[in-house]
Amino acid sequence: MKNRIKVERAEKNISQAELADQIGVSRQTINSIETGRYVPSTVLALKMARVFAKRVEEIFQLEETD
Repeated sequence: MKNRIKVERAEKNISQAELADQIGVSRQTINSIETGRYVPSTVLALKMARVFAKRVEEIFQLEETD
């Protein structure tokens, strides 16, 4: 799964720690999601979408598999 979290954070000018505080997770969790090591739960993805005022589909994209 690909995501635009790093880009969205840059546009909103917030750090990983600030985003983590806003949605109730650790900074390490945000880092793991950004780098693709961790796929967030639906609730977590919805919370991030709310912070960025975007639809979940605008932040997360499924990678095509053959």
